[in-house]
Amino acid sequence: MGAIPNVGGRDIATILEPQAERRQALPGFGPEYCDIVDYILRCTHRIWEQKDVGLIATHYAPDIKVQMMTGPVEGMDGVIAGTARTLSAFPDRTLTGEAVIWSDEGDGAFLSSHRITSSATNLGPSELGPATGRKIHFTTIADCLCKANLIIEEWLVRDYSAMALALGFRPRTIAREQALSDREASPAQWRLAAIDTIRAVPATRFPTHPLPDVATDPAAFATQMLDRIVNHRRFGTVRDVYSPAAHWAGPGGRRLFGWGEITGWFTALIGTFGDAQLRVDHVAAVEGPRGHDIAVRWSLAATHDGGALYGPPSGHPIYILAVTHWRVTSGQIVDEVTIFRRSGAASSD
Repeated sequence: MGAIPNVGGRDIATILEPQAERRQALPGFGPEYCDIVDYILRCTHRIWEQKDVGLIATHYAPDIKVQMMTGPVEGMDGVIAGTARTLSAFPDRTLTGEAVIWSDEGDGAFLSSHRITSSATNLGPSELGPATGRKIHFTTIADCLCKANLIIEEWLVRDYSAMALALGFRPRTIAREQALSDREASPAQWRLAAIDTIRAVPATRFPTHPLPDVATDPAAFATQMLDRIVNHRRFGTVRDVYSPAAHWAGPGGRRLFGWGEITGWFTALIGTFGDAQLRVDHVAAVEGPRGHDIAVRWSLAATHDGGALYGPPSGHPIYILAVTHWRVTSGQIVDEVTIFRRSGAASSD
């Protein structure tokens, strides 16, 4: 088996060229796929850009569960319908894969964290509002659990607030309407259950020991680092783990640089959600020529009790599902992309 190349700026035409042989054992996967990165990039291109939406039937499990902004969607038919709705709103959507960070989950299963930046023209009504005719760019990260040629579970996060701003809408107005609709129906039981699950995790002891080596144990590093910064409010840890010239991209199209601004983001997060409790749900890491790429899926339970980020405090419970991608070089985070889906009654960006 050969080395498994990541996206690495390769042109999609190069990625889609037929492969001579498999570079990785993929039990039950189609013969056209040579490794898990190839599987994710190739089937995504066929479904979205070649508009072969029916291919979902051969690549998604019939009982798949997709965690989305509005809650879980169950069943392959829901995935097909959601894909068709997105394409009707953005029919010329072009997807550029930026990274596929994966892990071997054992028993022939793989977890892929696929970061995509899309370019699309809004030619039809979307969940954000009526068609605007504007061309926009937006970032999505999809964590997909794959086995035997099927995606059996997916966690999808997209920067909806950046999309709304680019389309000319007011994200806070959209968030307020969605929150009102949610309350008028009934409290989303899936959200309350997710919050309860995070709250049930026992608190760790106040951390004073050095963090694990990110190169040799990225999962322990990610878990302890986020626990230290968010759960224990040790914001000074930013200087220990980020490069002083680190670039950070996050929700609402935010772009930050360096220790001061990244520290400010974490303090603003706690300034908005004073009782925030974070749990790391999954970590994947791959080594490349420029260091390690690490994908961390995490969730957070909180009360919207401060106005640092999302408008006046509402006092409502909030659930956040997030995926963070790090590029780590010489033991420091030099690039970060964080996308999250927030569910609850707080206003949006």
